[in-house]
Amino acid sequence: MSELAQFIPDFLFAAESYTCPHCLLFFQLFIVALSFVYFSKALIGTYMKSSITQIERRFELSSSHVGLVDGSFEMGNLLFIAVVSHFGAKLHRPRLIAAGCSLMAVGAFLTGMIHFFMGRYTYDTVIQGFQNDSVNIAACADPEKTLACVGDSGSYMWIYVFMGNALRGIGETPVTPLGISYIDDFAKAENSPFYIACLQTITLLGPIFGFLLGSYCAKLYVDIGYVDMESLTITPRDARWVGAWWMGFLVSSALLLMSSIPFWFLPRSLAKQEEDADRPSPAGEASEQADDAVVNSHNFKLSEVAKGFFPSLKRLLGTPAYFLLLCGSILKFNSIMGLFTFKAKYMEQQFGQSASRANFLIGVLNLPVVAVGIFLGGVLMKRYKLSVVSGAQLFFASSFLAYLLQLLQFGMKCDNIPVAGLTISYNGKSCTVPDVLLFTAFTASKCIGCSCSAEEWDPVCSDSGITYVSPCMAGCLSSSGHGKNTVFHNCSCVSSSFPPGNSTSVRLGQCPHAKDCSSSFTSYMVISVLSSLVDSLGVTPGYMVIIRCISPELKPLALGIQTLATRTLGGIPAPVYFGALIDLTCLKWSVKRCGGRGACRIYDSNMYRIIFLGLITCLTGSSYFFIIAVIVLLRRQFKKPQQETETPQPKASNDIELKTSNPIECEANNPKTPTQKDRESRVEV
Repeated sequence: MSELAQFIPDFLFAAESYTCPHCLLFFQLFIVALSFVYFSKALIGTYMKSSITQIERRFELSSSHVGLVDGSFEMGNLLFIAVVSHFGAKLHRPRLIAAGCSLMAVGAFLTGMIHFFMGRYTYDTVIQGFQNDSVNIAACADPEKTLACVGDSGSYMWIYVFMGNALRGIGETPVTPLGISYIDDFAKAENSPFYIACLQTITLLGPIFGFLLGSYCAKLYVDIGYVDMESLTITPRDARWVGAWWMGFLVSSALLLMSSIPFWFLPRSLAKQEEDADRPSPAGEASEQADDAVVNSHNFKLSEVAKGFFPSLKRLLGTPAYFLLLCGSILKFNSIMGLFTFKAKYMEQQFGQSASRANFLIGVLNLPVVAVGIFLGGVLMKRYKLSVVSGAQLFFASSFLAYLLQLLQFGMKCDNIPVAGLTISYNGKSCTVPDVLLFTAFTASKCIGCSCSAEEWDPVCSDSGITYVSPCMAGCLSSSGHGKNTVFHNCSCVSSSFPPGNSTSVRLGQCPHAKDCSSSFTSYMVISVLSSLVDSLGVTPGYMVIIRCISPELKPLALGIQTLATRTLGGIPAPVYFGALIDLTCLKWSVKRCGGRGACRIYDSNMYRIIFLGLITCLTGSSYFFIIAVIVLLRRQFKKPQQETETPQPKASNDIELKTSNPIECEANNPKTPTQKDRESRVEV
């Protein structure tokens, strides 16, 4: 084991050579610490996604509303990402990362602690616990008996979830742009893509554990330890079930706080590598200038640095390849955010999976293959020394192939669960329009001679596979059993809808999907895993195209602007409009105590599938127009220097590597062609 432990750091860092005796140790520590930060922030981010359904039900929110809460993370990023990315490169980057981690820990802690300031969770049910084996139930609503409107203590507590998520977004602003630029500045250029690929691969362990943690917490009842679990009449598959969503936020807060500790002790910069001692790299020159201006100057003012912000921003956005790739990334990120936010919910509604099982499958199947794909993408970059154009082509090819696989998911479906009055009529025929209001006043009165409340959702399942909204809607007169095992008898609506001889009893809970639904779900997961693997192969090449197609001193700003743009135009609106369109497919809404619409109880699964998958494919397909334009532009940009150097040195520009491409050649507004000496000073074979 000791030999293996020694081999791993040697394998990862043997290629690095520093004049400072402690610089290699500091660099190793930075890589390990940054990996743990990426793991922790990815864990809390994906845990938030996995808890969307639980938060939606606990706070009685619609999908669009909970999408807004989820988007508060990106809103926090929006406030500071550009400023931190620009000024952070000239300040102490490790300490800024440490401060950001501490702020993320505070945000996660605030979100989790909200649970302890709310009352106990209550759900609507006609069963309040039976002491006898057989009792009569008041199936009909008593018009003279009305429940008092008691304000729910948690009505507006979702605002604190919003605030905690926003704090977490603010805290994450320095991590990616400053962390990646720190690695790229002090590692050999040929190894930088490999380190970033390893970092992203380790990062994906965070989402895996985040979804697994979400799966575990979703199985635990929200008020576990405070209620008698035997008295519950709902299961994790019920639309009213709320898991222990708060628990994962407290765990994540502790991890984020621990991850901040090493960065307080890391140096602001590292000495240059031995082979670069006589020939500083462009990144090294930029770093030295920043050191001289910030560290050695006692008269440093932020206003002096601010003067260069807008010229740098103009220069960055004036690079056509970067701007077009940014536009494509925004559209692609919209589809990713919509898929990532509501995929577990889609699996619940389309295939009848519980939130716990959906999160578990995403964590153990989808995300590991994404980690493998990202790692293989980095290996391909290093093994074949792909150029800028080749990297962009690999990014497009892998993404488009995954897109074709995703189109197959339209055919993998499960029919709507037959619910009397919602998806089928009381005579067993299909309904094109929900008629819950009609059967509330008419059909149910025919069955049992009274009116049922349209606000109830306490589903029961008959032996014929038909679900009824409540025992009242089924016309039941008596019940037996206790808790989840309650059975209702003498259900007149059941007997009037089917031939004599069938059982008139119903059991508590919603009927399951048809048996053939399991095969459709298996096919869906196979295609989902394959598309995730193929799509992830292009992540590292696409990432390196962005940071290698601009000048080295613009790298932190380029990463910051990309994060700002994608999260502003993708991370914030995508969950909201995805959620709003999903809300259009809702068939039955819950009603809050004092009135008002709560969370959705059941969706039209066919419309859900068409809207959800259709929106994803439209956004992804639109992004390819920009990516194709980037490839064409890059081919033209690298064609000219190739022709100019073909006579004196035929192979000079044909093999320009992505990891060392001349940033000046990527700028369309700079016609100056570098000399052969300049290229040799930047290209490392």
